[in-house]
Amino acid sequence: MDIKELREELSQIDLELVQLFTKRMDAIARISKYKIQNNFPVLDNEREREVLNRVAEISGEKMETYAKRLFNTLFDLSKSYQNQLLSHNSQLAQDIKAATCELARQFPSKANVACQGTEGSYSQQACEKLFSLPTLMFFNDFESVFQAVEKGMCEYGLLPVENSLAGTVIAVYDLMEKHKFHIVRSIRLRINHALLAKKSVVFDDIKEIVSHEQAIGQCSEFLKANPQIKVTLFSNTAAAAKYVAESSRSDLAAISSETCAELYDLDILTNNVQNRDNNYTRFICISKDMKIYPGANKISILLSLPHKPGSLCTLLSKFSSLGLNLTKLESRPVIGKDFEFMFYFDFDASIYLTETVNLLCELENSLSKFIFLGSYSEIF
Repeated sequence: MDIKELREELSQIDLELVQLFTKRMDAIARISKYKIQNNFPVLDNEREREVLNRVAEISGEKMETYAKRLFNTLFDLSKSYQNQLLSHNSQLAQDIKAATCELARQFPSKANVACQGTEGSYSQQACEKLFSLPTLMFFNDFESVFQAVEKGMCEYGLLPVENSLAGTVIAVYDLMEKHKFHIVRSIRLRINHALLAKKSVVFDDIKEIVSHEQAIGQCSEFLKANPQIKVTLFSNTAAAAKYVAESSRSDLAAISSETCAELYDLDILTNNVQNRDNNYTRFICISKDMKIYPGANKISILLSLPHKPGSLCTLLSKFSSLGLNLTKLESRPVIGKDFEFMFYFDFDASIYLTETVNLLCELENSLSKFIFLGSYSEIF
């Protein structure tokens, strides 16, 4: 046989495989209908083990491993198809449909917004870019922002989630599982840090610098170049600037914004002290209820996976098969459980497409822990 004849033989086998695959999925649909009628779960581990053992025996030692891999893939496709069929009755699908239909209006210009920090903070600056006329309530910590939204004190809350230099704001991610909220928008704010001190103070006078740990991380090279200066962590960059302004000390400085220099009547000793000029912080705007505004093109979810080999790989393949671009994957340990993690995903997708909603419903039906955090757009 030459290569052409071999390829023709392979094409015929492929045709038969596709026909058998389609026939198998038709049978899966009938099984799914039976499960729905009799309230059976999609997953049946005992049945899968039985099939794998039979396949291993039939395929022989040479092909046993490959046959198992093939049928594991078939099992995943079957469960995916069954979950898709079940998604028509999903509460999540109904909630998403209601949210997209309800909010035909544009993102509001006025709102009560919870922010961490104090007057002049970067959270405030991000808030004023999102809302034309916000009414701000400041809180000392991130959890209080979540609580203010959850309890209805504020319609929206603003939280930093990552920085292009210092990375993830871990404290915020660790709080996400504890609170009920939905992301309705996100914003990237350019961050320019300055070294601020009281009037008439010069750089050589400075013995201590105060600022938030994220700002400290973003300005690490400047601080390493001045090892003689003590560094003290503060709850917020604006609070640090306010502290310096109210202090009687003349050897104290804060890493904060130019806005805070004007607000608290401080001098700028050195500008742009961050490690790189392209320093951006991403903030999320949250609400208690699901709100999906026109133009939403990003989705965030939180989930846990079975503690077994290949779980993450299997999940990622679902996104790949739909051509969805994952823009963030963050893992955080589950408190009280050794070596188990919650995973946070951001990905680009239209919530208005049926296949996107089907995927979300499939994940909700197949995973022990799944939280749809929201569909939204991001501004710069």
